[in-house]
Amino acid sequence: MMEKKSGKGLSFVRRIYLPRIIGLGIGMLSVMAGISSLPVPSWVWGLLLFNGLAWPHLAYQIALRANVPYHAEYRNLQLDSLMGGFWTATLQFNPLPSVTILAMMAMNNFAAGGQRLFFKGLLIQGLGMLLSIALFGPGLQLHASTLQVYACLPMLTLYPMAVGWVCYRLAMKLSEHKRRLSALSRTDSLTGLLNHGSWKDLLQLKFQICQQQRREAVIAIIDIDHFKTINDTYGHVVGDCVLHQLSNELKRTLREDDLAGRYGGDEFCVILPDTRLEHASQAMERLRERVGSYRNPQLPELRISLSIGLASCNEALPGPEAWLNEADKALYCAKKAGRNQVNFAHSDLTALKLAYPD
Repeated sequence: MMEKKSGKGLSFVRRIYLPRIIGLGIGMLSVMAGISSLPVPSWVWGLLLFNGLAWPHLAYQIALRANVPYHAEYRNLQLDSLMGGFWTATLQFNPLPSVTILAMMAMNNFAAGGQRLFFKGLLIQGLGMLLSIALFGPGLQLHASTLQVYACLPMLTLYPMAVGWVCYRLAMKLSEHKRRLSALSRTDSLTGLLNHGSWKDLLQLKFQICQQQRREAVIAIIDIDHFKTINDTYGHVVGDCVLHQLSNELKRTLREDDLAGRYGGDEFCVILPDTRLEHASQAMERLRERVGSYRNPQLPELRISLSIGLASCNEALPGPEAWLNEADKALYCAKKAGRNQVNFAHSDLTALKLAYPD
């Protein structure tokens, strides 16, 4: 669990690094312009240079080396808020640089930690203001000079762009992560093909398209002959290799639009859209032959054969389950006839005999 937190924390630390460099660097210019006309001690200038130029890199290294980087970076952000309040009061609340610093700090806290860090940051900024007032006394400077206006422009333009860029990159990563999770939820981990649920959902969709648009399609149910015997004789590792081999051959044999899924333990299903029965039969025969010719160098006696049942979509079918059931019956006939062959649904076989009487 701690490993996961550290991984998440490191990502968080790296995400904050660049905005902090830009924000504190250009924010330093706004503070410089604001305190240039005020009688502040020389150490304040040294603190400002350290905060603007050195602190971003020091904070990054502290967080990277911490046991829990996320917690260390969270403390760094609170320290940023403290210094933001300190500089605001040191500027004697000069409207333009003060509002600029506080607004950018609030945007950073909200982007990094949501409402919790935002409100906590406001409280810590108040403590920073009280610290400055305790050191230098209260003051109020309501006039912003031309120098101060120009010094605030980089903060008002570059920093929001930096935060926006970081947020955009994060959104892209989250989108990619979501896409991968979605793909994992739809695929079988061993074969990389569609899992049972995803394939059944697509079967419903393809059946509706075929019925509404009167398009041709064929279902193939593929069964590995005597797969239990293979597992019992050679072990489940070899059985998994057989499943993997079949899935690879399916990927090589099928077209891009064909939908292959692992329907059960050793049973695979394929939807071949826009395909005539004879073309589907030829494709499945090629698959059967290629799988049958597979030889394992470590197990030369191992033989793999397939029984395949085919069923085309037609108007007489009441629903996708009936279509699938027709292919299942064809598979049963293939097994009953001796296995290692491609067979057709009864209605398709009748149609083929009428079309090719010889």
